[in-house]
Amino acid sequence: MWLFTMFDLPVKTKKERRNYTRFRNLLLDNGFTQMQYSVYARFCVSEEIADTHKSRLERALPPKGYVRLLAVTDRQFAKMQSFYGKNATEIESKPDQLSLF
Repeated sequence: MWLFTMFDLPVKTKKERRNYTRFRNLLLDNGFTQMQYSVYARFCVSEEIADTHKSRLERALPPKGYVRLLAVTDRQFAKMQSFYGKNATEIESKPDQLSLF
């Protein structure tokens, strides 16, 4: 399962830029990778893990701006098409799972 975070946050004042940076750093600290400007995604091994990250983000929402969270299955994610200009590019692959034993 993939969890997407898409946002438009105001950055006109120093306080708004600070809130933007805090939110962006929170995403990076929680394993999200930037797919496009203001679009981040994270692979979650289960819906419960995705819900945990959703709750964490909801608690840390900046006071202003739009934030959207979208969870899609691996199958839905694999159907995504990606282009750079007119050239098709590969989509991100699911990270390898670590084996501890």
